Amino acid sequence: MPIFPDTTANLVSSITTLDATQWDACANPDPGAFNPFVSHAFLKALEESRTVGRQTGWLPRHLVINDESGNITAAAPAYVKSHSQGEYVFDHGWADAYEQAGGRYYPKLQIAVPFTPVPGPRLLVKPGPQACSDEQLLAAAAIEVARQGGLSSVHLTFLDGEVAARLKALGFLTRVGQQFHWQNQGYGSFDDFLASLASRKRKATRKERQTALAAGIEIEQVSGSAITEDHWDAMFGFYMDTGNRKWGRPYLNRTFFSLLGETMPESCLLILARRNGRYIAGALNLVGGNCLYGRYWGAIEHHPALHFEVCYYQAIDYAIANRLSRIEAGAQGEHKLARGYLPVETHSAHWIADPSLRRAVERFLIQERAAIAEMNADLTEMGPYRKDEA
Repeated sequence: MPIFPDTTANLVSSITTLDATQWDACANPDPGAFNPFVSHAFLKALEESRTVGRQTGWLPRHLVINDESGNITAAAPAYVKSHSQGEYVFDHGWADAYEQAGGRYYPKLQIAVPFTPVPGPRLLVKPGPQACSDEQLLAAAAIEVARQGGLSSVHLTFLDGEVAARLKALGFLTRVGQQFHWQNQGYGSFDDFLASLASRKRKATRKERQTALAAGIEIEQVSGSAITEDHWDAMFGFYMDTGNRKWGRPYLNRTFFSLLGETMPESCLLILARRNGRYIAGALNLVGGNCLYGRYWGAIEHHPALHFEVCYYQAIDYAIANRLSRIEAGAQGEHKLARGYLPVETHSAHWIADPSLRRAVERFLIQERAAIAEMNADLTEMGPYRKDEA
């Protein structure tokens, strides 16, 4: 469905109708910087498993720009949302305030990867002389979709900070968030990483790793085509356990995990804990470019420090062995600081139709940015590294 007269910007209701090669040429033009979450295969798995769709409040309405030959030159994964769940950039307060004042915050347009707080490209643009103008056209098209559909707002979450800054010219507000990432400083082994920590933290880490495995627990790393349906059964059970305890209703279903393993095996890494011959805990990671992305964790038995071993220390082991430059460990969690993961800023951009709501949000974001900058500086100073290594 065309968005503007006399342009090739269109709205598409399912990624399954789009050519995967053409989409990926925009999403991941550089294989060395591959981001698995904006790939056609990942987004298609979300749709085909029905974890996104009208029934879940994530209605696909992807933005696509075609050239004169009909080939895709730019795209954005976009969804009309009837709630603010599964986004990890929280605007519930904005919605509540606006609706108490008589406004209607939902539906809204979300340009994002559903249920995935991973920074990466959101306005997917094929390299070339038209790249800058296509990026602006995508953003302008999103605003026009909101205007035509009576949507309250447009939100691009976990996008590149430079892109967020460029969108200011179109009236977007910029927001800063916080995550914890681990950076590989050229370590040759886990012991090299330990040597970069302050003495007290080094001893605590060694003890924590010993504690995690004290009950006769063994760790297994399984990746690619070696991951079987039995492995996915176990991982889904762990995911459901965590989801039921933390969120009340987990977002993903069992079908999604199988589709992920079928279509993106080279990106999948399971880190599993086994005791007495059965899997008792595990973490799902995705690998892309030079990064290991920690996604989901769960356990059916409680053992002290096992979460830290499976999610953080084993990830560091893998990153060092495979010469990955960083680990992104997902949303929130100051407990990651003591395990060598330092705070970084994340970015989002927000266009709001109502001028009064926009002004109120803009004031809030100014205060929030200052608070996060101060917090990140303090947390970095508190980090576990030796001061001469910081």
